[in-house]
Amino acid sequence: MAGRKDVFVGIIGMGNMGRLYARVIAAEGWSVNACDREDKFESLKKEFAGIENIHVYANGRSVSRISDYIIYAVEAELLDTVVAAYGPSTKLGAIVGGQTSCKTPEIKAFEKHIPPDVDIVSCHSLHGPTVDPAGQPLVIIRHRASDRSFKLVEDILSCFRSKLVHLSAEEHDRITADTQAVTHAAFLSMGTAWAANNQFPWEVTRWQGGIENIKINLTLRIYSNKWHVYAGLAILNPAAQKQIRQYAASATELFKLILQGKKEELSRRIRSAGEFVFGKQKDQELLLRDDILDKFSLSGVPLHERKPNSHLSLLAMVDCWHKCNIVPYDHIICSTPLFRLWLGATEYLFRQPDLLDDCIRFAIEDETFRSDDLEFTFAARGWSDAVSFGDFDTYRKRFEMPQEYFAPRFADATKVGNQMISTILERTKDIEKAKE
Repeated sequence: MAGRKDVFVGIIGMGNMGRLYARVIAAEGWSVNACDREDKFESLKKEFAGIENIHVYANGRSVSRISDYIIYAVEAELLDTVVAAYGPSTKLGAIVGGQTSCKTPEIKAFEKHIPPDVDIVSCHSLHGPTVDPAGQPLVIIRHRASDRSFKLVEDILSCFRSKLVHLSAEEHDRITADTQAVTHAAFLSMGTAWAANNQFPWEVTRWQGGIENIKINLTLRIYSNKWHVYAGLAILNPAAQKQIRQYAASATELFKLILQGKKEELSRRIRSAGEFVFGKQKDQELLLRDDILDKFSLSGVPLHERKPNSHLSLLAMVDCWHKCNIVPYDHIICSTPLFRLWLGATEYLFRQPDLLDDCIRFAIEDETFRSDDLEFTFAARGWSDAVSFGDFDTYRKRFEMPQEYFAPRFADATKVGNQMISTILERTKDIEKAKE
């Protein structure tokens, strides 16, 4: 649907997602009123000068007074403060919503600070700002809205060409915890461990090829973003906290079994978890194949130089899903590209018996990855502690150290990561068509 210039969409917070929303919505013909912190007003005016349909204002008070649908695209940690400052200025009869990844506190903030004559319809694009939104899930939460208001929001958001998914705030938070929280924790832990070992993994032969490409590229992709993108979901979502604690526990317990050489117990636990997660997928085609995985290397090392891997991060992931009673396929409609790639990597390992056998044998009998797995276990526990303490500053500091270490390769990783995501989306479509 083409936009209407007489309808004004307000965007409070012009970070990466706020900018994406502003540009896409304005390009469709809607009038966009945008703002960020007042100290960014002049630079924001210069950036968007001459761009049709985007009007920059000094603060959220000005945006709230004149906009028909106001989207708060600010960090989850700051949302209550920002809504308290600008919410009371909301235009009579307008609609408000947010773009945070944790909706329960977001809705509470709106109920607390927004006038009762204002409707509440929130949203959440389940992808990062560098991903093409077409075909990606976009959650819409109708909390308090007339049919007319809800239809207007759907019309505005339809410009992303995303898959609209209608959920409650509670459903959204449970599903995002199931699909994103532990996924992020796994990649954050890998990056922390590599940095602690002073490793650029694409330069080390044992990290080359296959699903190692998934681990490396997506870890760098996460660290190339801003820390608060992940902190809000992890710290403010109680279900996420529980799952991240379990992931750390799974990594620790499995590593102890490896150290103790308890091959049978390790095998029994891993296979039981694998049956729980993948048992109903035995007749389905694998999401990832060697020819797909091998396209996306940052190093170009030949396949014959690869070495086996204990894959503790993947083993802990499936064990965690089992312990938390999560079947990840149940939420595939609301999954992010990153989650689908991570699920594909775990599936690749667990649904190929010979590969899983080699992984278990290698973990017990070979010490090549022992020091790496030790650092990974430390890292997983450290991230769990930061989340459990609810300390945003600690989370930020833990995030920024590996981020600085890996920064020189972010451009390459983003480019390759986008190619991976595009490929996996096409692969998902092909598998779905084959089922029909």
